Amino acid sequence: MLVADLHHLIEGARRRATVAVNVELTTLYWQIGDRIHREILGSQRADYGEQIIPTLARQLTADFGRGFSAKSMRHMVRFVEAFPRPEIVSTLSRQLGWSHVLMTGARWS
Repeated sequence: MLVADLHHLIEGARRRATVAVNVELTTLYWQIGDRIHREILGSQRADYGEQIIPTLARQLTADFGRGFSAKSMRHMVRFVEAFPRPEIVSTLSRQLGWSHVLMTGARWS
């Protein structure tokens, strides 16, 4: 009985931690996409933006590891274009993780 109860507590804490991490990562990726979209792609400098994404990707990958490739950053920008309001992303991120967002990303194009 005690071991089963402890298993239940541990599994519940792990699930909540996973949800919290997914929320933070999805929010982070939206924020990155938003900054790129607003400051580079959303302006008259779209050509420049397309050139700077690979440079940003190299720098972020060097500093933080995988997950910041040019392809991933383009997904982040498309995510913002599909869901431009942060309150929608907040609700969405509690229900779906980034991998779910990427799987449905083909429908945004």
